[in-house]
Amino acid sequence: MTKLNTPVNKIFNNRFGPVVLLAMLITGVSFITRVGLLIWSFIDFNKSTIPLSFITGFFFDCIAASFFVLPLALYCWLMKDSLFKKKWQRPVLYFFFIISIIIIVFNAIAEFAFWNEFKSRFNFIAVDYLVYTNEVMNNIIESYNMPVAVSALLLAGFILFLPVRKKAEASMQTSMRFKKRTGIFLLYLLFPLFGYFVVKNTWKNIGSNRYNNELGGNGMYEFGAAFWNNEINYNDFYITRNDTVNIAVLRKLLQAPNAVFSADPLSVERKITGDEPERKWNVVLVSVESLSGDYLRFFGNKNNVTPYLDSLIPHSLFFSNFYASGTRTVRGLEALSLAIPPTPGQSIVRRPDNENLFSMGSVLKAKGYDVRYIYGGNSFFDNMGYFFGHNDYTVLDKRDIPQKYVHHTTAWGIDDEGTFDYTLEQCDKSYKEGKLFFNHIMTVSNHRPYTYPEGKIDIPPSAQTAEGAVKYTDYAIHEFLESAARKPWFHRTLFVIVADHCSRSAGKTDLPVNNYHIPCLIYAPELIQPLIEKKLSSQIDLAPTLLGLLNLNYTSRFLGYDLYKIKPGSERIFISTYQNLGYIRDGKMAALSPQQKVIFSRPDFITGTATNMPDSDTLLGEAIAWYQGANYLFKSGKYSK
Repeated sequence: MTKLNTPVNKIFNNRFGPVVLLAMLITGVSFITRVGLLIWSFIDFNKSTIPLSFITGFFFDCIAASFFVLPLALYCWLMKDSLFKKKWQRPVLYFFFIISIIIIVFNAIAEFAFWNEFKSRFNFIAVDYLVYTNEVMNNIIESYNMPVAVSALLLAGFILFLPVRKKAEASMQTSMRFKKRTGIFLLYLLFPLFGYFVVKNTWKNIGSNRYNNELGGNGMYEFGAAFWNNEINYNDFYITRNDTVNIAVLRKLLQAPNAVFSADPLSVERKITGDEPERKWNVVLVSVESLSGDYLRFFGNKNNVTPYLDSLIPHSLFFSNFYASGTRTVRGLEALSLAIPPTPGQSIVRRPDNENLFSMGSVLKAKGYDVRYIYGGNSFFDNMGYFFGHNDYTVLDKRDIPQKYVHHTTAWGIDDEGTFDYTLEQCDKSYKEGKLFFNHIMTVSNHRPYTYPEGKIDIPPSAQTAEGAVKYTDYAIHEFLESAARKPWFHRTLFVIVADHCSRSAGKTDLPVNNYHIPCLIYAPELIQPLIEKKLSSQIDLAPTLLGLLNLNYTSRFLGYDLYKIKPGSERIFISTYQNLGYIRDGKMAALSPQQKVIFSRPDFITGTATNMPDSDTLLGEAIAWYQGANYLFKSGKYSK
């Protein structure tokens, strides 16, 4: 029977048939992935715009496919006719198809895993994690059944390869003159060139529902967009105003009765003078991995996963309206150490030229403190070691911690008990040498795979749940403070417990404020009066507030507030993703994003939703002053000590 020379056959039965087959396979798997994500989070979507999300998604699937099949298109263009006369040419095609299919299937599986963790397509975080393959791969191995996963991946690749193998072979054996091949190849190139130079990943944003916008994206394309845009220059992409005006606004907002500013109009440098003699108190700051406010019984949790932290609240200075600056550990560390609002793209912890900055460590080191950053993992991760090591901290990580303190290890580091026990040793060392100390600890146990030593709490580590990991860290903090209470230095030490960020950040809006709500308490029963502090408080306010409690005299460049030296009504917070910058004051939010976009809204602090509101030039002016001002001070070197 003679084959009909239909338009469909013309598409497949020519030299570039394999390119079309592979592109169709990519778009097909992408469509199935999109359907799966829709079913997974169906309740969160705006149902009326789901069809538009799929149309937008198909467009991005085609763009992503045009990039992916480029090597195969190049192969089909350059290879001569009658390809399979040579033995090596058939295996080359097979190999390319099998590897491509495995990558496509793996990408789909990875998208589901990433969506489960972040409720998002691949983004800046995925690119960030790719740098730390050792930690990430070990974490995957510890969290998932890898033999089953790898077997399923290979099986899926084989099953998908079978139906396209013969079609691809037949296509490659067809004859096509070089001139015609070149014309088709050049025509094909228009698609990836259009995708690279014209298309922007923001085109997927079809409405206000973030889930619908993410559904309209393509994981591979989003990953590439994040890779190329992981450094975002504020002045190039965001709404701006004159730097002199911005700094003038900041100087006004930062004015306090104990602050005297320098004469430089482009500086926020000011002398802070205490109203009493300086207090010779030690500080131990524990930044807890992913400790959302809603884990605490105080905020309504019914599962009793933080019994010890909840028991400390009546005996502590507890900040009940305290908010993280970002969604990553490095954002939390940036805010806690530098007291600076987040700037778009990378955290300063990860940026070049981040040495010799004005920090909590630099202030206390100048006052004679032993200053340490103690981390239970490898401080190479997220550039922590370099950043803290070049900003007046002595960095101690799992490589420094003796084996006698280690009870359990994961890809992220040792158990929190081991880190705390080692910290006690460092506190003892400073005390014996007659020195004050500031030890900043970063925990790791509340991180997937959520495992910890056996027999410590009533949730077995085999459950591998976030609640179990939180309860174990709560237990470890209890043991730490109980041990510390028997030390001679305990009575002159402030213990600060604060989260680096929430356990989740995704919501129906780009900046759901409820997913930035974190606990923060200062426990020092003989030094600090217990109080539930209800002021709206930002993570960047902690360092200057602590220094205020110490009553220190110092020259400040911090952009955070001493919460007990500000005028009533001045409270504000900053919340951010790597692109979106939110400024909230008086129940109103200005959200800045690339392409000079600004959205004004009234955020709901309970649900995380937001309702649009009229533009506010005052709110916008302050938001620009904080964010552009922070960028200017860092870039110009005026945030250096």
